[in-house]
Amino acid sequence: MSAPPLKMRNIGPKSAAWLRQVGLKTPEDLIEAGPLEAFMRIKRAGFKPSLNLLYSLEGALRDCHWQDVPDERRTELVAAAEEAIAGLPPPRNRPPAGPVTTTIMQEDAEPDAD
Repeated sequence: MSAPPLKMRNIGPKSAAWLRQVGLKTPEDLIEAGPLEAFMRIKRAGFKPSLNLLYSLEGALRDCHWQDVPDERRTELVAAAEEAIAGLPPPRNRPPAGPVTTTIMQEDAEPDAD
């Protein structure tokens, strides 16, 4: 008999799909992995999760709304996520992002009259 699908508080269809694709298919899988490991699996798989997903995963495990996760715990999660993300290799087939520059095109005051 298969395990029940991942239906937990704060886990919407997109998050559930990401979790399934990284092998976390049941609430027990998520509990075993924990919020940080689940978040990092999704990130390593090439998806672009925001920190809201990290808070949502923590809230799902605490059975509270993601906005009710205590600030101290959020700070711990963000610090751990930043450390783990720093250890990821750069994306393949893409150069690392460089600084963003803005070019402002200005019209000539007088067109050339040749």
